[in-house]
Amino acid sequence: MQLKIKRLKYIPNSKFGLLLVFLSFLSLQAQEVVIDSTNVIKEEIGVKPKVNDTVKPFTRFKAEGVSAVIGEYVVLDSDIDKGYLELQQQGISIEDVTRCQLLGKLMEDKLYAHHAKVDSLIVSDDEVNQTLDQQLAYIINQFGGDEDKVAQFYKKESIQELRDELFSTNKTIMLGNRMQQKVVEDVEVTPEEVRQFFFSIPEDDRPIFSAEVEVAQIVIEPEITEAAKKKVIDKLNEFRRDIVENGSSFATKAVLYSKDGSASRGGLIEGIKKNSPFAKEFKDVAFSLLEGEVSEPFETEFGFHIVTVDKVRGQEIDVRHIILFPDVSQDVIDKARAKIDSIRAEIVAGNLEFAEAARKFSNEKETKNNGGQLVNPVSFDTRFDLTKMDPTLSAQVYNLEEGEVSKVFTDRDYTGKSKFKILTVTKKYAEHPADYSKDYEKIKELALKEKQIRAIEKWQDKKIKETYINVNRDYYDCQFSSNWLNN
Repeated sequence: MQLKIKRLKYIPNSKFGLLLVFLSFLSLQAQEVVIDSTNVIKEEIGVKPKVNDTVKPFTRFKAEGVSAVIGEYVVLDSDIDKGYLELQQQGISIEDVTRCQLLGKLMEDKLYAHHAKVDSLIVSDDEVNQTLDQQLAYIINQFGGDEDKVAQFYKKESIQELRDELFSTNKTIMLGNRMQQKVVEDVEVTPEEVRQFFFSIPEDDRPIFSAEVEVAQIVIEPEITEAAKKKVIDKLNEFRRDIVENGSSFATKAVLYSKDGSASRGGLIEGIKKNSPFAKEFKDVAFSLLEGEVSEPFETEFGFHIVTVDKVRGQEIDVRHIILFPDVSQDVIDKARAKIDSIRAEIVAGNLEFAEAARKFSNEKETKNNGGQLVNPVSFDTRFDLTKMDPTLSAQVYNLEEGEVSKVFTDRDYTGKSKFKILTVTKKYAEHPADYSKDYEKIKELALKEKQIRAIEKWQDKKIKETYINVNRDYYDCQFSSNWLNN
């Protein structure tokens, strides 16, 4: 859902207008990974002043100087410098972004994190590590798997140094997010508030809802042969014998042969609990082992593994694992392609309904029983805003008419295995001005967000007065949207 609004502002510029700019490099839900600070720009940086945010540009600041103290947190000048670099690296113009704006946003983040600790809100190291593993795997993949290049790009001595810094940054952000969630968790809107919200907007200024689509797909995966599975199991048994009987290092085997992101750490996965988000088969095997014991090969939906328990810590265990994937022959791939071509031909000819074909033939467990219908992972309904959906999926369905079947597309999963799919648009919704009756749920969502923002603003104003805050004199001329200088 995209809004086109002329004068209506759902996120006030005074405090949250910058949020959209910074989400790309400060939010955990953005795709880019950020580093809070380490490297310092020592040459002078002049920044163009902006009327509503500062009265003069800054051309003087101290290397590693303290810009502000918020409770137990410190914001360095180098944090602000780093923010500029991160924006530039992502292709975002910094021409109109002032140091005052960057400092204001960093102070907000620290304020949330500080009071999350005061309120005893907890973000476990396990949660941070799970997010961090995904982030690093993504980054390393973007550099072709070369960890040295990643470290060099982020000006670190090693990938571990980058990991340590990202851990600290992510934990602070996650604490802040948790604090904001707590602030708004009890905020609700009544039907009357929704009505007032909508009809208070002048008719010409009401939001325009973007075109949306409902999409279904059929996925055919090449079948993995028993011979291919046996080959992988035999290889894992060979590793196990060498480790158990000859004393070979499990960690070294993982580094050399394992096929996932943990290989660089010797297959190490720390802090697994029985409710951790790992495959059930994986947890069942891991928690059945004694410390130092090596499992027999076993299968999960992700591949074939052997596991050893590195350390038992109460209800948590640290494990190492090696994962391998069966090879898929070209002959098997060709058979899968021929199968989906045949299914598509039957649907196009009118001999088979798309939904029926999905239920009968699709290999995608999540969608086949629903006739192949995709669910939006953000809204959890079946509608996708064409401007916000995954770019690859958007490109595949953008020009499809309702009921039309796409050509066959080839996807590859994280193991490199090919799979084939066809898609159809089951329903199209044209771009249109907001209608109170037809779009009530979307309007309710907007009204709720506005009320949540008001609650956060009120909380922030109150907490600034209650918190120790010290801003460097270099920033006294800033016209902050929040009352950071007179708390």
